[in-house]
Amino acid sequence: MLSFHREGYKIIILTFLVVLIGILFSEKFIELFWLLKLVQSLLLLFLIIVLQFFRNPKRITDINDRHIVAPVDGKVVVIEEVEEPEYFKGKRLQVSIFMSPINVHVTRYALNGIIKYSRYHPGKYLVAWHPKASTENERTTIVIDNLIFGEVLYRQIAGALAKRIINYAKEGKKVIQGADAGFIKFGSRVDIFLPLGTKLNVNIGDKVKGGVQVIAEK
Repeated sequence: MLSFHREGYKIIILTFLVVLIGILFSEKFIELFWLLKLVQSLLLLFLIIVLQFFRNPKRITDINDRHIVAPVDGKVVVIEEVEEPEYFKGKRLQVSIFMSPINVHVTRYALNGIIKYSRYHPGKYLVAWHPKASTENERTTIVIDNLIFGEVLYRQIAGALAKRIINYAKEGKKVIQGADAGFIKFGSRVDIFLPLGTKLNVNIGDKVKGGVQVIAEK
């Protein structure tokens, strides 16, 4: 059964009403048959796009403290050692996953643990693959303390189209791998900062599935 994320309910209802009104008005005011069908088809296409964006497929996570699962659906665009300036202030292994508008945009917890840090940062709306997006775009920074990996940071980053990041992580909260961690509306990226030496199971260009695919392990 197709389900939708709770963050999309209001937008879906509003879109449905706009499309319904648009179809009714077009029936009344557009006399050319081909133009009528074109307008109605575009309205229905718009509704379908909104519905697919907010879809929330059920995922069954094989919970394992020695595994880190992909937090989102998308394409791996960065794997490199970097200096993480906000929390660790030291070297970490960064893995970045880019979500296009057609990907599922639910963010899921990549590992079990306790939320040690959760911050929202307003910012720019550079394209999500821009090198400075991780530090200059609207974003959230969350750190999970895990028994095996220690502290792991992930960052939700707004893209050029995204205007709102939803983050459910609260400091002190115990979280479960694969559970719903939030949502990013209309295009985005998630960066994960792992301890150096972490064994990765992905390469640049790989497409990953949030909540189920193991991207790193110990």
